[in-house]
Amino acid sequence: MFLDYLRLSVNNLTRRKLRSWLTMIGIFIGIAAVVALIGLGEGLRSAISSQFDMLSPDIITIQAGGLAAFGPPGSTVSTPLSNDLVKELEKISDAEYVISRSISSGYAKFNDRIAIGMAGSMPNGDKRAIVEDMVGIEAEFGRLLKDGDQYKIVVGNNFMKDDIFGKPVQVGNRIMIQDKYFEVVGIAKKLGNFMLDGVVLMNEDVQKELFNEGDDVSLIVVKARKNVNMELLKESIEKVMRKERDVKVGKEDFSVELAINTLETLNSTLFAVQLFVYIIASISLIVGGIGITNTMYTSVLEKTKDIGVMKAIGAKNRDIFVLFLLESGLLGMAGGLIGIIVGVAMAKGMAFIGSMQLGSDLIRADISFALAFGSLAFSFIIGCVAGITPAIRAAKMHPVDALRFAK
Repeated sequence: MFLDYLRLSVNNLTRRKLRSWLTMIGIFIGIAAVVALIGLGEGLRSAISSQFDMLSPDIITIQAGGLAAFGPPGSTVSTPLSNDLVKELEKISDAEYVISRSISSGYAKFNDRIAIGMAGSMPNGDKRAIVEDMVGIEAEFGRLLKDGDQYKIVVGNNFMKDDIFGKPVQVGNRIMIQDKYFEVVGIAKKLGNFMLDGVVLMNEDVQKELFNEGDDVSLIVVKARKNVNMELLKESIEKVMRKERDVKVGKEDFSVELAINTLETLNSTLFAVQLFVYIIASISLIVGGIGITNTMYTSVLEKTKDIGVMKAIGAKNRDIFVLFLLESGLLGMAGGLIGIIVGVAMAKGMAFIGSMQLGSDLIRADISFALAFGSLAFSFIIGCVAGITPAIRAAKMHPVDALRFAK
């Protein structure tokens, strides 16, 4: 019986192709917007979240003056952090490691091409292995830096591409950085983090000399001991920082951030953006639903005689209702199917164009099966809801009145 309903509904839709296409426009525009923008949003969420994978829940980062608007962390502040703070923070019992990092911006020249990028410091001694493990740095070619390496560097995996200097950088090449030549001793494995995959690593003392940074550092990383209350540790760090920098509560010229809080803030921001997308797309879906309702009312009027004939030969109200409801649902689902195809194409296309323009895989589309199936089911439901009232009207028609009206 259901197959008969389905066959009749499909035949009814195919007989009025132009009207069906026009009716589906509102639905597939809304579904296309939902699929494309949510797919891009999810891709952006996963891409940005992967940039913070190196920040485990037991990591706290300290920066001067909060986040810098331009350049490396701490590069635009009037009172930068210093190495003296490391010694004071190491006195906190709940802190297992306290490590300072310097990140500088500069230019590099290779193959007669100049590129602007970031140089990151690697500490000496036991802390070197801690940073390598914390960040997950491994050598794909060559080796990592050692204590005493002078004017030697390890470059990120992106340097093996030819879009930075026109040809790939290889182990043994010499690169000029800030008017001094450095030998490439290693190329790091790809981490999936656009900052780390494009950074130049050098020993801390060499970097300070090259960029004239003195005792200043860009940020300080604190790794907590096991089973430590992170909020209490953060409060202890803030207390030490206020004392050492002689600032009062509420007047801090520094920021102390938990990695988990950074991710939560990021997810909240992305959710707010996606919520806005849902609202915009829902307007189009409402318009599409109104279009389906109008089409089904017209269909009821056109098929008044058919309804009368079906009822005269024994069709029940339930049969008429299901037939019209299924037809409106199929109309919505067809629009949803087209919308999914268009939305996936839009998302992939925009992600490709964005990646080409930025030269990074940060912009990408993540279209899950759940998103596609959910959109298809939702479009079917929208169609059914829009067709309920016309279906009820058709089901309640009296066969004699229907045949008389048709004349």
